[in-house]
Amino acid sequence: MWTVVFIAQNKPEAEKIKNKLTEEGLLVKTKPLGCSKNAEAASYEILVPASEIDEAMEIMNSF
Repeated sequence: MWTVVFIAQNKPEAEKIKNKLTEEGLLVKTKPLGCSKNAEAASYEILVPASEIDEAMEIMNSF
């Protein structure tokens, strides 16, 4: 099951976080929130498998 570990304020921030977690070997998905007409400005959920939550949080706390 996929679990939200962070909500990014925009697409560039979401991509930065996704790339960092992926570099560390985690599976990551991003999902836009709401129905913003400007995808770049929408908030994004950062999701990882439930089994990787602790590792994802450790990585995110380090930057």
